[in-house]
Amino acid sequence: MSPIIIAIAIGVTSIAVAMAYVLKAKNAADKQVEKAEKEVEQILDKAHRESEKIKGRSHQEAQRVVGKARTDMDAEIKSRRDNIGEIEKRIVKKEKYLEEKEAHLMDRDEKVTQEFERAKQLKKKQETVIQDLLGTLEKVAGLSKEEATKTLMANIEREVRTRAGKMIKEIEDQAKKVANRKAKEIVVDAIQRTAVDHVVEATTSVVQLPDDEMKGRIIGKEGRNIRSFESITGVDVVIDDTPGAVVLSCFDPIRREIARMTMEKLLQDGRIHPARIEEMVDKSKRELEETIRERGEKAADELGLQFHPEIVRLLGKLHYRTSYGQNILSHSLEAAHIAGAMAVQLKVNVQLAKRGTVLHDIGKAIDFEQGGSHDDLGKEVCEKYGESAEVINCIMAHHEDEEPDTIEAVIVMMADAISSVRPGARRESTEMYIKRLEKLEAIALSYEGVEKAYAIQAGREIRVVVKPDEIDDDGIHKIALDMAKKIEAEVDYPGEVIVSIIRETRASGIAH
Repeated sequence: MSPIIIAIAIGVTSIAVAMAYVLKAKNAADKQVEKAEKEVEQILDKAHRESEKIKGRSHQEAQRVVGKARTDMDAEIKSRRDNIGEIEKRIVKKEKYLEEKEAHLMDRDEKVTQEFERAKQLKKKQETVIQDLLGTLEKVAGLSKEEATKTLMANIEREVRTRAGKMIKEIEDQAKKVANRKAKEIVVDAIQRTAVDHVVEATTSVVQLPDDEMKGRIIGKEGRNIRSFESITGVDVVIDDTPGAVVLSCFDPIRREIARMTMEKLLQDGRIHPARIEEMVDKSKRELEETIRERGEKAADELGLQFHPEIVRLLGKLHYRTSYGQNILSHSLEAAHIAGAMAVQLKVNVQLAKRGTVLHDIGKAIDFEQGGSHDDLGKEVCEKYGESAEVINCIMAHHEDEEPDTIEAVIVMMADAISSVRPGARRESTEMYIKRLEKLEAIALSYEGVEKAYAIQAGREIRVVVKPDEIDDDGIHKIALDMAKKIEAEVDYPGEVIVSIIRETRASGIAH
């Protein structure tokens, strides 16, 4: 065979094989399609059956909801019908009541009309009678109507003026009473809002010792430690028989506080010698300066005010100053709260009242160092650090060195006095206290007709009993005023002294 024929035979054979494969693949594909169509029919049939079930359940649920809604609607309609029935009954009843009231009013209107007509007739008769009486009066009095009217008006005018004068006097007295009562209410309210404990302090400090052997170490060999301590701090150290304590005495409270802090540090450390004392004094001074600044900031924060840092430091120093035993910083804060409460009641500048009050004694923070009046020193400080003219006037007016220019300056004066003279605020010696009481009683007994005199309430009241046969009721008022003026001129006292005069007449009889 030729190569061409062989090639053709191979080609034909390849084509036949390929066609066989194609037919086989087609048959397989037809089988797959047929199988897929059957599966699709099964899925569609299953989905149809599920949808029918869901449709049935939905129909049942819809019927149930509709039935419930219908039942609820029927119940609500029935309830509304019942309410409408009740309303209709009330309306019918109201209409009946109104008809009865209308009939009653018509009867009353008819009666009123009749009474009005009768009153008109009576008025005409009255006018006729009055004219007849006026004519008779003119004949009897011998005065015409115009002359009688003029005389009557003159008498009425005189009486009205008298009554008006009395009324004006009563109004003035009432205004004074109301003003005094209101002033007392404002002062009492301010005191109650700022009530504090006693603030009296002493001029000595006591330092507790762990044991009495420490006294020897404080004194040191040949007294060198105690001499060094006193020379550096400027404080007297009193070591006596008091067990477990030494006393530090100094009129300057800041030096005394530095000495107390130094002594406590030395006792804790245990090493006491001149070099150590000097070191502890320097450390205590730095700590006290920080404490002073913190106290000043706390005082400013307590009042809600802002100050120059140097004024804040001076406020802190006031904690270590006293006046008659009263702590000046505590006094200034207490007075500032009182002033604020009074300013609120009087509807004036609360911030100015507080500021002027807390700074009114600021000069006492430096009067130890510079000397002079604390008012003038306070004025210099406040001018230097930018305080307003109103605040400076409050400072200068609180002891009446200047006239107060504002109501706030007057409030500062009042708050300062209230804080100073309240019981327990300040201390005085027993000797001065007794002398003042004796002086008050002596002044009272110096008047003729006085039988007894008692100084009570710590010398704030003098109660005087007079002889009733020598002094009458009018005389006790005069003697009370004279006695008050004499006490004011001759006795030094805080606040005020009340003079109470008592006159009592007794009569007795004996029945046998």
